[in-house]
Formats: sequence, C-alpha cells, structure tokens
Amino acid sequence: MSEIHESIPVLVGAAQETFRDLDPSRNLVDAFESVLEQALDTACKKELVNLVDSIYVVPSLAAYMPELNELMPRNPGIQLGSRFGIKNFSTFSADMGGSLPQEFINRAADRLAAGESEAAIIIGGELLATLRKALREGTALTNWSPGDEEFPTALDVRRDPSYDTERTHGVYAPINAYPVVETALRHRNGFNLEQHQQVMGGIVSRFSEVAAKNPFAWRQSFLTPSEVLDTEGGNRMITYPYTRAMNSILSVDMAAAVLMTTVGHARKMGISDQEMVFLRGGAEVNDTWYFSERNNFYSSPAIRLAAEHSFSMSEISIDEIEYFDIYSCFPSAVQVAADELGLDVNDPRGLTLTGGLTQFGGPGNNYSLHPIATFFDKVSNGTSGHALITANGGFLTKHAVGIYSTEPPTKRWSRAHIPDLQALIDSQPHPELDFEPSGPGIVEGMALRFRDGHPSRGIILGRLDSGRRFLALTSEEQTILDSLIGEDVVGLKGEVTPGLKANLFKF
Repeated sequence: MSEIHESIPVLVGAAQETFRDLDPSRNLVDAFESVLEQALDTACKKELVNLVDSIYVVPSLAAYMPELNELMPRNPGIQLGSRFGIKNFSTFSADMGGSLPQEFINRAADRLAAGESEAAIIIGGELLATLRKALREGTALTNWSPGDEEFPTALDVRRDPSYDTERTHGVYAPINAYPVVETALRHRNGFNLEQHQQVMGGIVSRFSEVAAKNPFAWRQSFLTPSEVLDTEGGNRMITYPYTRAMNSILSVDMAAAVLMTTVGHARKMGISDQEMVFLRGGAEVNDTWYFSERNNFYSSPAIRLAAEHSFSMSEISIDEIEYFDIYSCFPSAVQVAADELGLDVNDPRGLTLTGGLTQFGGPGNNYSLHPIATFFDKVSNGTSGHALITANGGFLTKHAVGIYSTEPPTKRWSRAHIPDLQALIDSQPHPELDFEPSGPGIVEGMALRFRDGHPSRGIILGRLDSGRRFLALTSEEQTILDSLIGEDVVGLKGEVTPGLKANLFKF
C-alpha cells in the first residue's frame, strides 16, 4: 500500500439515512447535516472537513415540482458548508437525472487527481414523503425556504428532455416510457407472456429479498414473483405491463453523503489505507437524447461504452466483481443494463446492494449514492472486493458507471485516454421522428395506461414505411384496449393518421 501514488482519489467517508418520522420541521439542509455528521464518524474525518473546497449537491426532485419549488433551497451546499464551518469552497450541481451521484464522484475524482481540489463532499436527498403529507394535511412548513444564496455552478447545460409531441403522447413520463422498453425487450427475447412475467416478477422479487434485510429500505418486505405480478391488494396496474410493485417509490425521506480526498491528504489526516475505498474506473455518457429517436427501445449503447471504458481503466474484469448495483427504476432498466454488461439478470452474485428503487426506495436523483454508501459501510465492517455501480437518468438517457475496490490501482487516476464517448454516440445514425406521420406503420413498442383497473389508452412507437419513427395513441375503444393485454404487439402492423394534438394508430 505504501507505493500508492498520493494523488489517487479515494472515498474516506460515506453514510445514508432514512427518516421515517415524517417530521415537517426537518428541511433538506437539516437532512444533509444529519447524514454528513454520520459520514464524519472519526476525529480524522472531522479534521478533513477543513480541506473541503468543493460541495456537489444532487438536485432534489421536489425542486422541479411547481407545488414545492418555492420551498426548496436554491443552494443547499452553501448552507451546509456554513453549518460545518467550511471556508472558501465552491458548490456544484447539474440538471436532474439519476446518473448524477456517480457522475459527480467521477468529476470530483478528476479534480482531486489533477490537484485542483483537496477534498470534496457529494451529497443529496429527498423528503418527498414529508412534503406530500404536509401538503395533503395543510401542515405549515415554516422551516422551509429557498434562501437568498447564489445558485451553484452548473456542470451541464439544461436541455429539454422531451419533444412537445412526446409530452402530448405521454412518453415524457417514466411510468409510460419504461413499459415501452419492456414490450420491446419481450419481443426481442421471443418470450411468451408467462416467460416475460417470470423475468419481470423475478427481478423485483430478488431485489425485495435484499430490501427486506436492509434497515435503510423504505419497504422492508419480501415479495414473491406472484405478489409482484398480482394486481390484488392495492398492487394495481399503473402502466401495462407494470404493476405498482414494479415502479420506483418516489415518496421517501432519505439522504446520503460521500466524502472524497486523495490518498496523500487522507494519510496526513491519519486515515489508514485500509479505511479507503478506491474509485478504480468511471465514465458517463448519454444515449440518443430524445426517447422517440432511439435506434431501438431494448438496448443502450451508452451503458455499453461507459462500462467498457470504466473496466479498461480499472484493470478489473466483470468476472472479478463481487458486488453490483444496477439502476432499477423499472425492471426494463435492469434488463437493458444487464444485457449491455453481459450479465444474466439471475446472476448469483445479485444485482443490487440496497433492494432497488422499487422496494428500497427512489429518493429522486440521489438513489445511486445509497449503494455507494452501502459498499463503503461493508468495507468499514471488514468486507473486501470490487463493486460496480450503474446510474441512470431520464428515459434510459443519462448514464454513469463507477467501479470501486478495496484494492488500490497500479496507476494514477486519469481519464485523458478515454475518447469522447458522447461524440461516438451522437455520430451513430438513428431514426428521425416524423411529427406528422401518415400511412402504414409497424409497432416497435407499446405502453398501455390504466385507470380504475382497466386500460384507458395505448401509447405506440413504431416505424413508418419511410423508416421514420412515429408516435401515436390507440383508440379508446375498450374492446380494443382489452385485447392488447398480454399480447406481444411489437411487429404488428397498422395505419397511422395525424391529429391536431395526438396521432392515432389503428391495428
């Protein structure tokens, strides 16, 4: 260990917290303070805080909700730094996306290794359960205010995540976009209904087994595959083929934090090499930006590229990974990532450290900081080995990968050799969306929205004879909608007609 280069970035502290009391007097910065205090669990780490010059804050999902936006602090990082007496620090954030925790860690590592930073905090959280309860009950949120601080430095340029026509047709919402991916996967795999349900139910069930034993999980209950699929007992169908149990839990109160520095600074503060977790590789890249213009709906070239270069950098192979956390907002996200990584969804090593977003909970954009904290805790309790974290934002749009280890790298951290991954993705041909589609078309994916226990409208994405992509809705005729349940509709043909607002697809 003495030969480890002192510029190598490391994680030296991490913690997570789940707040079950739904205390309306606790605001977001309070939650951040609480979890950071836990991460600073030794005198050496408390001393290291004096070196912190960068605070990366994962943006809260609540800040994007019109009914909650005015309550959210515009720069919680500044308030947090002030509470800990940190001087001369910068704050960073970015536009929303579940990829951000891992991306921020990768970026912090770049600056630490380059000598541009001495120590950094990456932190995020969500208190949506409390906020929604308070709004429902009319509880005053007197401790919540936006503050008057300057906004943090943005690490990206905000882009509209959807075309207007995607919003019109409903695919701006993850609960509708990911079922499209699921139906495309079923067809690609050649599954009948029973086989398809076994895969979906099996993923959530296996993840729930981990959540049931995780003290930080929002739902600590094991679900059998049949319980995942059964629509009784409140487990209603949200958007076919997904029941409630297959959707992320957004209304949670959770926070997590990571403290990073370099080997040299950690040693100077008295932190031993055995207390460090090494980030061995990392990359981030977006898939084709607009969901409706992807080459297909069952793959992710971006995950494959990010993972390939992360593994190359880490000098660790996937066969050597003992711990995985594959982003799991919906079963299709797990399947796509596993496919790109060359993993079986039934891999005996397991694909979650926490229990996944469907049972552990989906604290907005910050979920992936929790499995990182979980791995750090395992290491603190004597575990050794390697971990792979994948993080996903949007509609399988934004991706980040991190490879962690208790073993130090043989070379310095540098991502200079990694090519421009985004340019590689953007250079790939993809279908253009026809905004006024007309004529024969073939289905590539479908989501079937439900209301009051019955299908209410189908969302169809497909190709016209011209090769261009179309978006359309099905008829609202109940017999037609009922006939789509359980069917593999991908590959079926029909007629597309443009509409004033939404296009119509007739089988």
